[in-house]
Amino acid sequence: MAQYLGWKAIFWFLAIFGGVAFILFLIFFPETCRKVVGDGSVPPAGYNQSLITYLNQRKMTKAGHPPNYEERDALAKARRVHFPSPLSTLRIIAEKETALILFYMSLVYAGYYAISTTIATQFAIIYGYSDLILGLCFIPISVGAILATVTNGKWDPVDGNYSRHAKRLGMPLKKNRQQDLTNFPIERARLEVLLPLLYISCVIVPIYGWVLNAKVSVAGPLVLLFFLGFGVSGLFKVVQVLLIDITPGKPATATAAFNLVRCLLGAGMTAVVNPMINALGNGWTFTFIALVWIVFSPMLLILLKKGPQWRKEKKERQERRKEKRAARRERNKDKA
Repeated sequence: MAQYLGWKAIFWFLAIFGGVAFILFLIFFPETCRKVVGDGSVPPAGYNQSLITYLNQRKMTKAGHPPNYEERDALAKARRVHFPSPLSTLRIIAEKETALILFYMSLVYAGYYAISTTIATQFAIIYGYSDLILGLCFIPISVGAILATVTNGKWDPVDGNYSRHAKRLGMPLKKNRQQDLTNFPIERARLEVLLPLLYISCVIVPIYGWVLNAKVSVAGPLVLLFFLGFGVSGLFKVVQVLLIDITPGKPATATAAFNLVRCLLGAGMTAVVNPMINALGNGWTFTFIALVWIVFSPMLLILLKKGPQWRKEKKERQERRKEKRAARRERNKDKA
């Protein structure tokens, strides 16, 4: 589109594509919020229903099997509308365990963003490609990222390394339910998967930089981009699952905190990476990025060692706060 229709065509395409995706979302996407549908067995109501959900419930009612709305109404009474506040996101950023994960993985994201945003500029300078060919150069890193999403499925909470640790500890696995992980080494279960992907990526990044510096055949950097997309996208997936594991009941807030920190660092890195390449060259710039990842990687080892203790302390603080609130409510009742 950029090559033959101009850059404005890209944004027209995105607007149309987004509109079509939104319509499909309204028709097919089911409600998944636990406060609305519980474990998925509670029928949603009103704007929480997709068109397909609404039609299915209507069909069941006509057939003489109306959904049980008692549990739905009970969940609705327990829900309260809160004005969105950034404080909950900032609190997650301020916690010791999540702060280590967010800061380190944001460094990795910033380096990854530096690589992806310079593909077009550097390949145009080195190989003299047009906009069309430059767009095709993003295919290897994209395919690697997609493949990572598919193959990393076995490392989800009920599978892979998580399952092995659970069996070793005699912990039953419960699908579709958030389990109490207070005494479970969730950091180890996740980081045993993440660290190999991280250090493989740390090796690939400087090689990619020096290959660009040597101006070898384009096949070299494209193959490296494929493996980089696979490694970095895979470890991002593991981190997102870990964040949800250690912030039970707050998956959206944890994701928002991750997006806030990583996008800030990613924006800063985007601003400085091209001046760095102009001053140092591709080889030393991407070697510097890999060194930053390696130098700060002991943060993850600290997380591995201290994480379970921090989670227990956090849970104890939360329980004390609940007890104080309950006691305060009782006092208020007595006064009333």
